[in-house]
Amino acid sequence: MEESEQDSVIEDDSADTERQETRHPWPYLKELFVVVGYKNDSWRMQCNLCLPKKHELLAFKNSPSNLKKHIQAIDVLQGETNVQMGWLIPTITLLKTKLQHLRLSSKCCVPLIDALQSGLQKRFGEMLKDPELIAASILVPKFRRCWTTDEGLLQLGLDYIKSHLKELPVTVSDSTPSSEEDDFFSPIKQGNLQENTKQLESYLACPNDTMEILKSFPAVLDLSLPLLSLNTPLPASAACERLFSTAGLIFRPKRARIHSQNLENMLLLKLNPKFW
Repeated sequence: MEESEQDSVIEDDSADTERQETRHPWPYLKELFVVVGYKNDSWRMQCNLCLPKKHELLAFKNSPSNLKKHIQAIDVLQGETNVQMGWLIPTITLLKTKLQHLRLSSKCCVPLIDALQSGLQKRFGEMLKDPELIAASILVPKFRRCWTTDEGLLQLGLDYIKSHLKELPVTVSDSTPSSEEDDFFSPIKQGNLQENTKQLESYLACPNDTMEILKSFPAVLDLSLPLLSLNTPLPASAACERLFSTAGLIFRPKRARIHSQNLENMLLLKLNPKFW
């Protein structure tokens, strides 16, 4: 009897430890189900609605809910700040890689993953091979050449960049400024492709991944932002949709007679909490 009691105590302790160390895979269901462990490829979950009776359920680890982490790609592309055109291809490429890894380890949602991969290929297939978009990705310091192992794609973008470097004048700081008409050697300064190429190579080798580093490479900065506008902000309607959704929550049926000025002020306060 004593041995059996000790064994039961040990089992209870191990179960409690397992419960504490196990992280809930679906936090939004915490109030309904508690994770008590796992069995093979499934989570062991206990239903809180059935208390005091203890009913356990099994939920596949590779359920479609696990695909929620891939919605992060949509959040990235619909960001309101610090998201340029150069984020598009690396984000989609990484998403396709994650889906492929999930497909290899999944047993129950392979058709869903195949449908997602097919949709991405249909919508973005041509864009993933566009030299201009590849060049935009290379000109974002966060990515450069680390977002893909396909050397062919990277070479397309680099060739596009180098072809446009030929058209860029080199900024030369002179102590005595002179006009182009007076300077006999101005064509040499403007056609100095070697200097522009050197700036590109230095940029690609620089470990800094902030946008501020572009200011150290004028030729690369001119390609990325003002001249060709490769890295313009991505067009997204998420901010407008968020505004209309918030307005709908404020302008409820019981507040249908609210003045337009009051509605505007309430929206301003709701969407800008950092100012008050």
